[in-house]
Amino acid sequence: MEISSMTLVLIGTGFTFLATALGAAMVFFVRDSVPADFQRAFLGFAAGVMIAASVWSLLIPAVEMAQEQGMAGWLPAAGGFALGGLFLMLLDRLLPHLHAGSEEPEGLSCHWKRTTMLVLAVTLHNIPEGMAVGLAFALAGKGGGAVSLAGAVALSLGMALQNFPEGAAISLPLRREGISRTRSFVYGALSGAVEPVAGVIGALLASSVVGFMPWLLAFAAGAMIYVVVEELIPEAHLGEHSHTGTVSVMLGFLVMMVLDISLG
Repeated sequence: MEISSMTLVLIGTGFTFLATALGAAMVFFVRDSVPADFQRAFLGFAAGVMIAASVWSLLIPAVEMAQEQGMAGWLPAAGGFALGGLFLMLLDRLLPHLHAGSEEPEGLSCHWKRTTMLVLAVTLHNIPEGMAVGLAFALAGKGGGAVSLAGAVALSLGMALQNFPEGAAISLPLRREGISRTRSFVYGALSGAVEPVAGVIGALLASSVVGFMPWLLAFAAGAMIYVVVEELIPEAHLGEHSHTGTVSVMLGFLVMMVLDISLG
């Protein structure tokens, strides 16, 4: 039975959303806060996965697709990458959000609750992840060649691996804020709900404009690298040289690279 591209997009992004929800469910099993070394390891692993995914799952396919379309491969790769970074920078400057462990919110000044801004901090990170997975499955569903179905599955699996600790990273701080376990879980799970939405929007944009896919793939890569450099790596080291954070970044990169090369 043939499955439509949009169905594949929903399945792929739904899987990553489920991983976020499962991570958020840790609030029912963990009473105390996560040790600092574990937090560094989670953040570093997520950073490594996103760096490798940006190269093997997004930028390289973008170059290959552009060349197949008769364009210079570097043009959409570089242009889309820069636009993705600028887009996340703009959201980071405008959208009020608060990172776990911080007292001062970022973005425009507002009177939103701390819990709302804590959820928005992770939601902001999930936008490029959802777009990346959605685009990969949309491309695989069309049989474009640059990304195979196995490659899209590898990307979805890699994103899910790093979404699990992300879900816990939002539900556990919410619990420490005095929110009930159930509400902390719901908020943590909902922070990942943006991934299917971003994936569908990315797939619709790519299908509506001929030749737009290479730009969107690179756009997602640029947005993810912005998140890695701006948030994940600094938080993984927490202001000091951390072998735990460094090794975790390398491990995440290695796992995603192997998944992409072996399955893609």
